[in-house]
Amino acid sequence: MENRWSRLGSAKSTESHNNIKNVCAMLKRNLNTADPRPPILLGHGDPSAFPCFRTTPVAEEAIVDALKSAKFNSYAPSLGLLQARRSIAEYLSRDLPYKLTPDDVFVTSGCKDAIHVMITVLARAGSNVLLPRPGFPRYEACAAFSQLEVRHYELLPEKGWEVCLDSIESLTDDKTAAVVVINPGNPCGNVYSHQHLREIAETAKKLGILVIADEVYGHLSFGDDPFVPMGSFGSVVPVITLGSISKRWAVPGWRLGWIVMNDPLKMLQESAIVECIKSRLDFSSEPVTFIQGAIPKILQDTTEQFFSSINSILKEAAEKCFSKVNEIPCIACPHKPQGSMFVMVKLEVSLLEDIKDDMDFCLKLAKEESVVVLPGAVVGMKNWLRVTFAVEPLCLEDGLERIKAFCHRHSVMR
Repeated sequence: MENRWSRLGSAKSTESHNNIKNVCAMLKRNLNTADPRPPILLGHGDPSAFPCFRTTPVAEEAIVDALKSAKFNSYAPSLGLLQARRSIAEYLSRDLPYKLTPDDVFVTSGCKDAIHVMITVLARAGSNVLLPRPGFPRYEACAAFSQLEVRHYELLPEKGWEVCLDSIESLTDDKTAAVVVINPGNPCGNVYSHQHLREIAETAKKLGILVIADEVYGHLSFGDDPFVPMGSFGSVVPVITLGSISKRWAVPGWRLGWIVMNDPLKMLQESAIVECIKSRLDFSSEPVTFIQGAIPKILQDTTEQFFSSINSILKEAAEKCFSKVNEIPCIACPHKPQGSMFVMVKLEVSLLEDIKDDMDFCLKLAKEESVVVLPGAVVGMKNWLRVTFAVEPLCLEDGLERIKAFCHRHSVMR
């Protein structure tokens, strides 16, 4: 007789088990508990754990003031508080050739919620979405739940992880809803130039597809190219921007994000996408009300000194990571990171003994050196590694030295 309880649970709910958090948690469970050294966690991007990345006092005081005011203890509207939406519109408009309005902004519980909302909205019968490879696996997980077909376009490591425009053209058909562009890049640490972003916009216009711009790492740029929002090209092709305060303010746990319509020519006016977003947000849990109440002060009063200090720390860490990695014979970094908090590192398995692939490398590294890095397979690039450099400088240096020792110990040339 069948156990009635065996019928409970959906197979869909297990399809995203190989995500970043779960893999990092598995690797952490395999850390060497007998190692007297502290573990070095370079697999997950959460700089808030380190004192050098503490958020600005302006943000902390804004939260306290909003909470103490007793004005933000009630439910918030599903689209977000008007003052929060207005302040986000004003903040993002600083970098655009046109002005956003509160009606262009929808507040979400972090950027992950924004991703889930947009993927759900795009998921019409038979439709597909173009995602970068390597990329952020949250998109694939949400697409699997929504039964939206995923097609991967390539990023080119030899060109600073630029988008392969030919790849986008070859993948697009009349069922393609949108192309997702992540800039600054997770997991690659790239920052696209104004010219390259224009080329992406022109390609999307020619193909008649929407651009979803994931800019959760917006303004975390410290290389040759400044951050340019994809919304700058909203007059070329409609752009829907996803973002949050999580990374720039180093407060991922505050869960405040947004979906923004960059469509100054109202090209989407005849579509149902805005109403679909509104409808979908009715089913989401809106961000905590007092966080929304604090957003105007956070966005308006945070000083440029705070931002430049964070970027300086990240730049120094990125340069150290790039140089140290390229001292190790069996791994290589093809492009110095220009932004975000990550770098992709190529693993030469043939130069290592008893290492099968990137997952095996990471598991043995955790066991032998108490260091966690993310296997590239998780972000779509087998036999690569994603390394987080948004950690304390001494912690980063120690972690890279341990990786070097591990590689030398397993090298076929030792």
